[in-house]
Amino acid sequence: MGGWKIKEGGKRHCQAIEEPGGKKSKRAKLFVQIVQLRHLFEITAAILQILYNHKVSVLERQVIDFLGYQWAPILTNFLHIIVVILGLFGTIQFRPRYVTGYAAWLIVWMTWNVFIICFYLEVGDLSRDSDLVLTFNLSMHRSWWMENGPGCRVTPITPPPSWAPEDHRYISISGCLVDFQFIEVAHSSLQIFLALLGFIYACYVVKLISEEEDSFDFIGGFDSYGYQGPQKTSHLQLQPMYMSK
Repeated sequence: MGGWKIKEGGKRHCQAIEEPGGKKSKRAKLFVQIVQLRHLFEITAAILQILYNHKVSVLERQVIDFLGYQWAPILTNFLHIIVVILGLFGTIQFRPRYVTGYAAWLIVWMTWNVFIICFYLEVGDLSRDSDLVLTFNLSMHRSWWMENGPGCRVTPITPPPSWAPEDHRYISISGCLVDFQFIEVAHSSLQIFLALLGFIYACYVVKLISEEEDSFDFIGGFDSYGYQGPQKTSHLQLQPMYMSK
């Protein structure tokens, strides 16, 4: 009849006994991590809301710029929409590089909007009647709000002056409650405000993600802090033994 005999082959090693407070310390550490993650998720939800509002406002501005044939703002808005989408992806997936790129782009975006404000307010040598800055000299169009602002009345002038291009109409605008340049300034100011909020929250999210990556495995979940019992190291060897009847 076959059987097994346990033969000790090696030195015995003492297994360290865990202190009674070990489980409590691990549970306390886990609790702290849960609180930190909850805080991270709350901040992430806030920046997601800012990104959503930012995207909606930029889409509205993109439509207005398309209607006004403002080619430079159209290209800039398109780039901004792409970066906002990447920022959404990075925030949802906890990718700090994407969020960092979004924060860096916001600096460029705020600078662009400051330029737009200076352009419409004609700061320095800037003139809002210039065709080169916003339309690349491809058209003589101005802001869509120039003709479609609140209370504006557009009156065609006939016959047009001799210097007016044949494919353009010559109009007179009156009765506007708010001049178009101030509407454009308000739009750019809103973008600067949203970008500033997004930049602050993005930097904070990157900081939190970087800290959590050092102490928490986002892919493995709570496995990194799951309780593991003491593992015994054994130097015992099993050898077959045959017993005779």
